Amino acid sequence: MQNRIMTALALAMALTAVSGCSKTPRDRLQGRWYGESIENAPVEQLTKATGWVKGTALEFNGSKVTVTVPAETPRSGTFKVTKAEGDQVTVAFLRPEGGLDEAQFRFATDQTLRWEIGDGRAIMLAKAKN
Repeated sequence: MQNRIMTALALAMALTAVSGCSKTPRDRLQGRWYGESIENAPVEQLTKATGWVKGTALEFNGSKVTVTVPAETPRSGTFKVTKAEGDQVTVAFLRPEGGLDEAQFRFATDQTLRWEIGDGRAIMLAKAKN
């Protein structure tokens, strides 16, 4: 009897681990992400850049996204994942008036997202707790 219980528990744990890995990159992006820090900003711009980053947020909801940056009205549109390799994700933001912008992200963890902004710089985002 105890062996059956242990086997059932092991199977349940294995199924949970497998189902946890089945999230698509789009599923992993869902939710609100807040700016935490910036990497490789010039020292003379670090204070200002950090302030800007901390006022930045991305919210993914289904296929919709809202981008909030300081001193601007939040912008909403649609997005799609155009490429995913491991924890690396390329996202296309579709503009309502036409056109698109692409961004490179990497999941550092399920709760931390690294937004590659070019020139060796990255914005670290933390997922909001529900």
